[in-house]
Amino acid sequence: MKEFKYVITDEVGIHARPAGLLVQEAKKYSSTIMFVKGEKSAKATSLMKLMGMGIVKGDEVTVTVEGDDEEAAAAAIEAFLKANL
Repeated sequence: MKEFKYVITDEVGIHARPAGLLVQEAKKYSSTIMFVKGEKSAKATSLMKLMGMGIVKGDEVTVTVEGDDEEAAAAAIEAFLKANL
């Protein structure tokens, strides 16, 4: 299992456009990718659950990746977050 933390820097946080792109990126991998903030968690492939977490600028999220392609998936999701959120 791979895990990393990321602090959201986007002014609006995880909203519809970047969340949709994040879901598309996550679906490229067979690994299970989870976002965790406090007591809430959501699979990165679930648009509504991601948006429902209420992640805003300054929030720290923990991303866990587990599966056959976890190395590649974790690197891709981290790169996506740095570029978009």
